Amino acid sequence: MFKRDDRADARIETLVSASTRIEGDVVFSGGMQLEGRVTGSIRAAEGGGSRLVLGPNAVVEGSVEAEIVEVHGTVRGDIVARARVVLGPTARVEGGLQYGAIEMAAGALINGKLVKLEKAGA
Repeated sequence: MFKRDDRADARIETLVSASTRIEGDVVFSGGMQLEGRVTGSIRAAEGGGSRLVLGPNAVVEGSVEAEIVEVHGTVRGDIVARARVVLGPTARVEGGLQYGAIEMAAGALINGKLVKLEKAGA
């Protein structure tokens, strides 16, 4: 009855450490975990199975787009999570959120509009 999407267990292939600051847009494929700061957008390359995890101290000042987005830090910009977004208890989102499915822990804050994405072909 309740089945978790297998893509949520996608391997993290790229790690951006807490001491790293990136100024500019980031395009990744597969899985990426961000512990640092990005001033610019983060977008998964075309193709399925992308997963972005933002650690508790991560800060993104720009838009975020991937199949699965897991937020434990701060995003100041819009998020598009085509399959699912997971908001941990320390998540702070200041922007719109478009999602296929949403999972939100107590304590997470969103200051923006929530929009459920329609499945392709629906």
